[in-house]
Amino acid sequence: MLSVYPAFLVDKVKDELQKVIDLLENGETDTEAVQEKLDEAVCGINDLQEEFDENDSEIETVARECIAATVAYILEWFNIPIDTEEAIRERDW
Repeated sequence: MLSVYPAFLVDKVKDELQKVIDLLENGETDTEAVQEKLDEAVCGINDLQEEFDENDSEIETVARECIAATVAYILEWFNIPIDTEEAIRERDW
């Protein structure tokens, strides 16, 4: 079965990740502060799971891999030395 991701929920995931980008664009380089913001973003994404379910969708393998790859890209772009698995450690998806 092909999974469909409702655009408004994809936007909510993007919004959570944008909070991390905003912090980094403001010059934050402290890994603890960045990890704290990542934890908040991932918890925000966790909280969207019910909305995905209500819209006949889910955060499944492709979505999980896409989110992880996006986080890895963000960390690499801003040269933040946090491992991707550590960065998304709060995930429950």
